[in-house]
This record gives sequence, structure tokens and C-alpha cells, in this order.
Amino acid sequence: LDDDVQVRLRWAGGARGQLWASQVAIGASNALRLRVIGADAALDWSQEEPDYLRFARLGEAPQVLRRGGPGLSPAAEAATRLPAGHPEGYLEGFAQIYADAADLILAHRAGQAPPDDLSGLPGVREGVEGVAFITAAVRSAAADGAWISLSQETA
Repeated sequence: LDDDVQVRLRWAGGARGQLWASQVAIGASNALRLRVIGADAALDWSQEEPDYLRFARLGEAPQVLRRGGPGLSPAAEAATRLPAGHPEGYLEGFAQIYADAADLILAHRAGQAPPDDLSGLPGVREGVEGVAFITAAVRSAAADGAWISLSQETA
């Protein structure tokens, strides 16, 4: 499934997007890149330069936010393990998820509300949605690129 895929996306509310993932594109091995482009602003992040997030508002010069640097949200600061300038790696991303899950379990066992900075932790619902997305993409490919609604996969 992950050798090479191109997917058109449409969210509730009408927003549209594209996803491209490839393990076979020459010069782009594991070159994960996320870009979110809206009417008023855009974000651009690359796995090959993971410490930097480019943020651009319409009509303004782009800003580059640096991991561990000023201007980050409390959740981003909590997820930073090393000072800026010291690279964090791929495996640390998984370590962060495991640490957040452990904090969530401990809070639940103690009868406490989960810490605010764990709001982005994926759960069972996100897992089910991910499987539905992959299933829809495979069905679309088998149907020569026909549009497959995710609501068909989760019903």
C-alpha cells in the first residue's frame, strides 16, 4: 500500500486536499512532507528538516518556527525533549506517544483528568478512522480512481 499512493481528499465543510506518499520516488526516500494551505495562511513541514515549521500568512513574509524556540504552543514545548540545536529523531516521536499514553493511563488510574497537553494523543477512534481511510483508498484504486466516501467505510 505504501509503495506509491496519490489520494484526493475532501473534508466536511468543503475543504479539499491531496496526499502523496511514496517509497519509490527517486530522491525522496522517506521524505515525509506535510503542507496545509488555506485561504489565509499555510504550514509546511519536512521530515528531512524536522526542527523547522514554515508558517506563512497571506501578504506577509513567511516565518520559520524552530523546535524548542520561541513562539511555540505549550503542547509543542512539552513534546520537545532536547534544547534547540540538538537534533531529535524519528524514534523519539514514538517515545513521545508512549510517554503521553503512560501519563494518560496514570491519570486515569488516579481518578484525575488527563493533562491538557495530551489532547492530541490518538485513540481507538483515530485508529478506526485510519483503517477506514486506507480501505477507501484501496477500494478507489480497484475502481480506477472512483471517489469513495469515508462514510461508506465507517457505516
